Amino acid sequence: MTLGQAEYEFLSFVRQHTPPGQCPLAGNSVHADKRFLDKYMPQFMYHLHYRIIDVSTIKELCRRWFPEEFKMAPHKSATHRALDDIKESIKELQYYRACIFKAPSEEKKQENAGNKRS
Repeated sequence: MTLGQAEYEFLSFVRQHTPPGQCPLAGNSVHADKRFLDKYMPQFMYHLHYRIIDVSTIKELCRRWFPEEFKMAPHKSATHRALDDIKESIKELQYYRACIFKAPSEEKKQENAGNKRS
């Protein structure tokens, strides 16, 4: 398969599931993937949102700011297979969302609203 064919396949798949400009590129150390895709698959990248979600950045912040939660985060296997990496990044981001990026309680929301009025 050529790069052009791969880009066509990626783009066809992503277009079925996302409107133009809405889906960010996401994953672990995704900046390296972005450089490759910008150079070799520009039409695919044009379809995506311009922002990226780098799970490894979130992991590093968690390690520094929430060390106890970091210890419980899912660990990545060493297979370095594309589909495994994708699934592991999704699982890891789901963990951070559930354990780190928690919605505040109603009491906390009211407290924060009261502080804004002062």
